[in-house]
Amino acid sequence: MLYYSTNKKAPLATLEKAVVKGLAEDRGLYMPEKISKLPQSFFDHIDGLSFKEIARNVADAFFGEDVEPEALKRIVYDTLAFDCPIHKIDENIYALELFHGPTLAFKDVGARFMARLLQYFIKRENEKGEVNVLVATSGDTGSAVANGFLGVDGIHVYVLYPKGKVSKIQESQFTTLGQNITAIEVDGVFDDCQALVKNAFMDEELNKHMRLTSANSINVARFLPQAFYYFNAYARLKEKGLLKMENGVSNMVMCTPSGNFGNITAGLFGKRMGLPIKHFIAANNANDIFYNYLMTGKYEPKPSKQTLANAMDVGDPSNFARVYDLYNGSWDAIRTDISGATYTDDMIRETMSECYKRTGYVLDPHGACGYRALREQLKPGEIGVFCETAHPAKFKEKVDSIIGDDIAIPDRLAAFMKGTKQSVPMSKNFTEFKTFLMER
Repeated sequence: MLYYSTNKKAPLATLEKAVVKGLAEDRGLYMPEKISKLPQSFFDHIDGLSFKEIARNVADAFFGEDVEPEALKRIVYDTLAFDCPIHKIDENIYALELFHGPTLAFKDVGARFMARLLQYFIKRENEKGEVNVLVATSGDTGSAVANGFLGVDGIHVYVLYPKGKVSKIQESQFTTLGQNITAIEVDGVFDDCQALVKNAFMDEELNKHMRLTSANSINVARFLPQAFYYFNAYARLKEKGLLKMENGVSNMVMCTPSGNFGNITAGLFGKRMGLPIKHFIAANNANDIFYNYLMTGKYEPKPSKQTLANAMDVGDPSNFARVYDLYNGSWDAIRTDISGATYTDDMIRETMSECYKRTGYVLDPHGACGYRALREQLKPGEIGVFCETAHPAKFKEKVDSIIGDDIAIPDRLAAFMKGTKQSVPMSKNFTEFKTFLMER
């Protein structure tokens, strides 16, 4: 399958080029030329399939033309060495727990898949020379990508993160690894980190010096596998007999806490593939750019605000370009499928505290946005699922103070925290960043 740029001014690319380059020559994001519908028989029997089997079918629809079947199966099965179960919170609301991977965050799936697919292309082509992965993070992306690529031959990862704006636990997950992982501590906000990455891809001299790719959700190999979640959530609700169908559409509403919008975009792709989700909700923190777009039809990026739900602190969501392209720029069509919500830190705290006292379930600050949006927007007869995107222990100090309890730190997180921090201080000036890379 070929991939085009959302800016429509770059040549069509193969999957391999789209994965290795990350960003198109015209600074647009790659989109597949077509989105294949899965057969009805798949949905008829989806509740009898495991998460891995579901993901293999979805991956084949995306990547089957470009990756050998057995290789794709290995990539999918190796990626999903853990489950993403649903957990009942209220009578009509379930959490889709996406934090059971190595770094306890939803981004483990996309990062692990991309690492294995990129290695597949490198080995297949017998290419010499290192591939350098640049990734900007506001929290969980960095740890997921760093651990997904850790020790992978032929690949070096540079993680750019905003100084003082990620939790200590998150920071420890990508600054203590060493080996083929370099952490860069940028004196700025997430948007500055993302701008450094994008400018690097556009710099001709730098790209002649080294092979660059991105592992942010701008990369098709990072964001598309996230569609696996939505199919699995649908299957598990169907398995429980909770779904009702009307005119080919279920009563399932999916709510995704959203920052850079890669996760929810993957869900929208799933809908185009035939997944009969009734409606999507994009839950934002105080960074309400997409919410305001839904209200006004005007997309107006702003500097990001630092919030309790820091992984969603994005003032110019990259994947908005994909959403806009998917719906041919139709504001009305986008609003038909997606509604929005936006919450202050105080509202997030209130939701986390109330949910814990009433149900005993510990929400992380991001999942709290998704849970509250469903509580406020679900209609009678609908079943809501929200993405619980990170383990609450990754934000232990904040969560403990909010719920008034001492949550346990999983062994995997505790091990990261014992490591020694290794990071390179950097300004948000691109010239300094370019010089650093040119000297590598």
